[in-house]
Amino acid sequence: MIDSLVTSQVATKDAIRMLLNAAFSSGRPFALWRKPKSNVLELVLDAEEKIRKVGMEIEELPAGFIIHPFEDQEDKKAYFIKASEYFSLDLSLEPQEIDFPDWVKNQPPSKGPLEQFLTNNNQSTEERKVNVSVGSSKAHFLELVEQSISWIKAGKLEKVVPARTKTIPLSSNFDLVQSIWELMNSYPNSFVNFFHLPEVATWLGASPETLIETKGDEFYTMSLAGTQKAQGDNPLKSAAWTQKEIEEQALVSRYIVDCFKKIRLREYDEHGPKTVLAGDLLHLRSDFRVNMKSTNFPQLGSVMLGLLHPTSAVCGMPRKEAHEFLKEHEGFERCFFAGFIGPVNIKESTAIYVNLRTASFGDGEITLYAGAGVTEDSDPEKEWEETEMKCRIIGKFFQSEES
Repeated sequence: MIDSLVTSQVATKDAIRMLLNAAFSSGRPFALWRKPKSNVLELVLDAEEKIRKVGMEIEELPAGFIIHPFEDQEDKKAYFIKASEYFSLDLSLEPQEIDFPDWVKNQPPSKGPLEQFLTNNNQSTEERKVNVSVGSSKAHFLELVEQSISWIKAGKLEKVVPARTKTIPLSSNFDLVQSIWELMNSYPNSFVNFFHLPEVATWLGASPETLIETKGDEFYTMSLAGTQKAQGDNPLKSAAWTQKEIEEQALVSRYIVDCFKKIRLREYDEHGPKTVLAGDLLHLRSDFRVNMKSTNFPQLGSVMLGLLHPTSAVCGMPRKEAHEFLKEHEGFERCFFAGFIGPVNIKESTAIYVNLRTASFGDGEITLYAGAGVTEDSDPEKEWEETEMKCRIIGKFFQSEES
């Protein structure tokens, strides 16, 4: 039985390798993902090498994968990978049961394109190096948290979410397929994703936070905040939350409700907060659901996308003031970290996630990103420790020991 399971895992990883080889060989944008609590790996590949950008009216978009940075763009558009080719892989299938499309079958089952990508990655620019240097400084982050607390005590902000980076070298035996496989197995409740925009960016992550989801007439979003390490045999029952963490999560929930009020939406279901597990970490989460048909709001997805991003969980409150504070004091470019990503209009469903627990590829290195919610009661050293925990979630899949 064990030998059979091992053989099946090897075969499944070989199937993922075939998909990635074919996608990289095409030279075109593509995205690979597995939704939370799903056993299906999905991939979209664009027919064009040119990078597409689209507006935010998601109901009008063709099937594809949307990628939006943390910052709003001047053209008010997002990157988009059109699903010119779409393939879904049931991870429970035996290898002989997998029916690959021709564009995958015609590629040799080698590591060639993957190795070429990892050894010839063109994402390491001088701008990136400067960005990484500022973002990875502990002294800078501690000072940023102190500034955040001062602004909150002065009544200028209620909460702010400063971020930082951590750059580590790729291990000499790094295997992208193995990393994706381990992420899927380690974080079944997260959105595991890998996307490649040639000449722009390549990222890998496992996000625990849904921004918006629409399926049929149902709309869903969540408020996720508060972080602690999962401990003991039953961490969900033994978790104890501080007043600071409870208030932090309540602020995020209140912001969602305020967005509903802005559009005069009164009919919604709210459940929570409850403790949820995301890998080795625990968070507080509340769920919000709306029936778009009964509320006569078929474009609620697009409307809430515009109102929610960037959420108070990754930016702060009030949103405008928190965003301006971060832009002035954070000192580095977040790029796609804390932006949003996800499949759009695939199988009559859209699922967009906040791009958290994520890393970008550089030349022989990867950069991890993490933020921490700061309130009046925050302690700078503890906020640094929280970002270290979040970096480890992804960082441990790139090398055996972080440096």
